[in-house]
Amino acid sequence: MKQLLILGAGTSGTMMANHLRKALSKKEWNITIVDQEETHYYQPGFLFLPFDIYKTKQVKKKIEKFIPKGVKLLKEKINRIDKDNDLVVLENENILQYDILIIATGTNIAPQEIEGMLGDHWQKSVFDFYTFEGARNLRNKLRTWEGGKLVVHISEMPIKCPVAPLEFAFLADSYFINKGMRDKVDITYVTPMSGAFTKPIATKELGHLLEQKNIKVVPDFNIERVDAENQKIIDYGEEEVAYDLLVTVPTNMGDELIERSGFGDELNFVPTDKTTLQTKVKDNIFAIGDATNIPASKAGSVAHFEAEILTENIQRYIQGKELKKEFDGHANCFIETGHGKALLIDFNYTQEPVKGTFPFPNVGPLSLLKETHMNHMGKLAFRWIYWNMLIKGKHIPFVSATMSTSGKQLETTNNL
Repeated sequence: MKQLLILGAGTSGTMMANHLRKALSKKEWNITIVDQEETHYYQPGFLFLPFDIYKTKQVKKKIEKFIPKGVKLLKEKINRIDKDNDLVVLENENILQYDILIIATGTNIAPQEIEGMLGDHWQKSVFDFYTFEGARNLRNKLRTWEGGKLVVHISEMPIKCPVAPLEFAFLADSYFINKGMRDKVDITYVTPMSGAFTKPIATKELGHLLEQKNIKVVPDFNIERVDAENQKIIDYGEEEVAYDLLVTVPTNMGDELIERSGFGDELNFVPTDKTTLQTKVKDNIFAIGDATNIPASKAGSVAHFEAEILTENIQRYIQGKELKKEFDGHANCFIETGHGKALLIDFNYTQEPVKGTFPFPNVGPLSLLKETHMNHMGKLAFRWIYWNMLIKGKHIPFVSATMSTSGKQLETTNNL
């Protein structure tokens, strides 16, 4: 029997386990997935927890619930990958041999990378919402917070779900209006980028919304340290932004096991071919989702599209065929803008988000780069799709892995 080993039972790893168990012969291939965690989190839901839109039970379930029959789940911490000998060494010193390895170890926040971010103030006046604990603690803080300077901050790129900090700022505006205390809260959005988003056309639309909602933007802010005693963040140019409540997205880094294995980049992301998802580490090692260094958004939709393409490429690899250079960086993301509305963006490596309709040309029912209630409903409906279709490896109708240009106003782009 040959061995296919998946590291990580988050979104990407679980999807690949489901796809590949159906695609590969049970007589020829054993599939094992390794993860030290007990709980599978619906991470997009962390955005809603602080504002009491979701309850904690809506964003977490047992990992076992989504591992398909015929796949072995091993709950152990991984020490390192021995790529030269096709082995994975666990922390308990047990060794797993593989013929094919898929790295799906995701990304984690690393607040220790920023001087002064951790300390007695962490989860008291300085919060993240990229972890379940951070989002829950921030919810408890906001329930009793009386107002002041709220700073929503990104430490550095890349980050998981690049639009989430923007969404947080928009939802905070809506939240405080609904509580009748928006006049008591100054909201500032601080980013290392030159604008609200990574793509110029979307940045123009989103920047307009920030201005409309009276959210100040501080661009090109590359944080050096947090001065918790004086409650301010300071960048390398000594620019300062004061806060009473800091909601930060710390540095995002790949799993430390990648560093221990000796082949990650400076942020522990795995060097990966952006079109085939085969790593540049070794031919029989593939990577997916947030664990890779490919220039696509670190978002669940991207992992979903990658999984469909990677499943076929794994089969082609087994058959000795040339891999398909098919993944185009496709991503689509709902952007909550508050008051029951949201935008939807759809883009890839070369095509910016533009206006149009999705998924059906001229019909929708979703609108691209436009605030609508229907988009908001789509965002909320995605939780059901996630739990019942996406991580179970079921195809989502009418949404292709590669980006379609149908229904999009491509004339608004400039030779992208």
